[in-house]
Amino acid sequence: MLEKKEKKREKSSKEEAEEVKEILSVVSTEIPALIRNIITSVFSEEAGRSMGKAAAAFYKELKDGGMPNDVALKMTEDYMSTFTSLGDLLKQAGRGKRIEVKTSEKMKGKRSKSEEEEA
Repeated sequence: MLEKKEKKREKSSKEEAEEVKEILSVVSTEIPALIRNIITSVFSEEAGRSMGKAAAAFYKELKDGGMPNDVALKMTEDYMSTFTSLGDLLKQAGRGKRIEVKTSEKMKGKRSKSEEEEA
């Protein structure tokens, strides 16, 4: 009786291992394809037009709201950098590279208090 339970457990473990293997196989092929498709959609001609329209609309809204030219331009540049940063992250992921997310303070060369204390 004990042997039957042990064989049943063994079979169950083997089935679980096969299931995990199958899942990992699907994930290893599907995730890179998904990332490639996202990259393609982000960098397509149509996406470029859409981003241009979005930037123009954003700038126009700022100007219509009374924002000075230089501030509206800077805010629009920052707005667009969000898209390009996302694109860079996707490209890194598509190449299988480790993705590092930088805070705006780090991107501007500023250091946080905790970073200064560590230095």
